[in-house]
Amino acid sequence: MKTNIVALLVLAKGISGHVIQRHYGQSETACKATGKALYLLTNDANNAVVALPIDEDGTLAAGTITPSGGAGSNTIDGTTMKPAQPDALVSQSSLTIAGSHIFAVNAGSNSLSMLSISNNDPTKLTLVGQPAAVPAEFPNTVAASSKNKLACVGASGAVAGISCASFSKKGLGAMDTLRPIDLGQSTPPVGPTNTVSHAFFSEDESTLFTMVKGDPAVNKTGFVSMLAVEQSVGCRGTAKSAAASADSRTSPAGTAVLFGSQVIPGTATVFATDASFGAVVMSVDTQAGQAAVVGKQTIEGQKATCWAAFAPATKSVFVTDVATPRIIEMSASNASIISTTDLSANGDPGFIDLKAAGAFLYALSPGNGTTDAVITVMDISGGQGTAKAIQRFSLKGMAGANAQGIAILE
Repeated sequence: MKTNIVALLVLAKGISGHVIQRHYGQSETACKATGKALYLLTNDANNAVVALPIDEDGTLAAGTITPSGGAGSNTIDGTTMKPAQPDALVSQSSLTIAGSHIFAVNAGSNSLSMLSISNNDPTKLTLVGQPAAVPAEFPNTVAASSKNKLACVGASGAVAGISCASFSKKGLGAMDTLRPIDLGQSTPPVGPTNTVSHAFFSEDESTLFTMVKGDPAVNKTGFVSMLAVEQSVGCRGTAKSAAASADSRTSPAGTAVLFGSQVIPGTATVFATDASFGAVVMSVDTQAGQAAVVGKQTIEGQKATCWAAFAPATKSVFVTDVATPRIIEMSASNASIISTTDLSANGDPGFIDLKAAGAFLYALSPGNGTTDAVITVMDISGGQGTAKAIQRFSLKGMAGANAQGIAILE
């Protein structure tokens, strides 16, 4: 029996609940760029990746569920001391895409999975090899580099830190020696503060950035980790890439709880949310291992602004708040607010992971156990300040309050 089973879902797109019913003419759809498929993590005890096809009008349709071969988990909510829902992993990028492969964390089994994407059907996924054991506890964020054939994981548990592995079409290699982060946490960790937030590569893929949250309540400062990718030549003259043995760390003045971040293309800047007030834009010097705030914005009424997505179509960044049902568009140069889209009428408590592809933006709301998990699709083709909801796609039967992460194949 095959260990990997792709289960076709029986939910029809028609019951997914459009916010606004739109009818496109052929000429209108032809000029709007879209992704091919969207992926998210169920993060349930039997962890799995949900794959949803993206139609030519940007909307989502029913897809598949593929087991990751590992287990999901939940952090402990520091205010209730119960399993956290939503935002079970207190992170961005719990799964990511490099080339034709998906990489997904298994927080409950301390492992990383690699799945291949079919060239013929982007919703057909196949587990490649076995999940790689992570030399840490509660891995909750992953970055992958196609250029370097490297996948790197950030972990937030009692044994916390950063570890990387090479990969090929045959699967993941062994994870390398852990670069420890002294969080003083438990497994599962108590959050959301004092945990690893987001691992991602620089635009040229020569540096791995990892955001780590501080804890203002105990005067603990968060930081930005920068880890270089080193190049070497093997015995047969083939190029090899590996992450450096040690990272550099800097705590930019004016930040406290750094979370979801985005490299701004063509610049030496990184946009980062900060759950304690809003968002910043930082200039980064990877050679010196330094970062400095060059733009800062407090978001009025925010409760936990934590996730960010840069949209090439608008050249702006969209951010979400797990406890506030709105999506805010911000400047990629100075973090000033461009627009706010209020989605409270839909009944969703807030949004977490989000991703832009072509003329559309996709935002995940895992619900709260009493409301279904959904993805809201926004049309951003009109440029800055024009975002509007076109679909509210229900994930009922596919993923629930533990759901985390969004990745899109373009």
